[in-house]
Amino acid sequence: MLSNKEIVCPNKLLDIAHSKKGVKVAVVNAGKPLPMLSVQDAVNENLIEPVFIGHEVEIQKCAEDLGWDISKYELIHEPVENNTAKIAAKLASEDKVKIIVKGHIHTDVLMKEVLKREYNLLGKTRLSHIWHMTVEKEDKPLIITDGALNVLPNVKTKMHILKNVINFSNRIGIKRPKVSVLSATEEVLESVPSSIEAAEITKLAKEENLNADVFGPLAFDNSISKKSAGIKGIKNLVAGEADVLLVPSVETGNALVKMMIYFMGACAAGVVVGGKVPVVITSRSDEAQARLASIAAAVVALD
Repeated sequence: MLSNKEIVCPNKLLDIAHSKKGVKVAVVNAGKPLPMLSVQDAVNENLIEPVFIGHEVEIQKCAEDLGWDISKYELIHEPVENNTAKIAAKLASEDKVKIIVKGHIHTDVLMKEVLKREYNLLGKTRLSHIWHMTVEKEDKPLIITDGALNVLPNVKTKMHILKNVINFSNRIGIKRPKVSVLSATEEVLESVPSSIEAAEITKLAKEENLNADVFGPLAFDNSISKKSAGIKGIKNLVAGEADVLLVPSVETGNALVKMMIYFMGACAAGVVVGGKVPVVITSRSDEAQARLASIAAAVVALD
């Protein structure tokens, strides 16, 4: 059942990112092969100018193994893994880098530093994570949020997540995204709390006149399949045509994304948005093409 399909970075995402060339990024704890390879790919695409943070010997060794001369890029020697996040956050707070890219470091360590008020990296909305999912190079993306950062968000937090994903959708050319507020049912049931929240979010989105068609609750099949929605008699602007899945919990989003990766060979471009700098927090097991796509998504997310 596992897919052997090669993961490929989508062309459209790269094309949009190419409009912002040479963005300066901090690569946090950079001295491992996969982070270095994805950064090299992003440099070759003229997307970024890296600032490497980590153990100098390890970073240089990785670069040499790749046949990559990194002498013209800044390298900040910091042998203690957890301290690399502090350096990156400080660089971002001083506007010396525009994006933070996770290397070989735990996500919670990196995000704990980014969230500290002393760095002033938080924006008007709560931080949230977006997955830009594609299977082929020319695919129309399916966006899944939040499957990595907010664990069990309440309605207020989900409204922040919704506003962040609408903004990102606009940046990738979806002028009025169709957002499905996901649940296990298309009916509002007291026994399914996520369905009640979905109905409330639908109401709030309409009241706030957000630039999106938002509807929930919808189950997964009714969100993405016109046939399924038609059989069940579900008629609204989102059913069967969702651009975005707003998931009820991190477990739902994480499972959906991992199933698409491992069963379909999907490219998952992941980025944290809503703050003053996008943060790329790919898994340490992600393929280099997915890491490149995540960097491209972060470039696209820049103001």
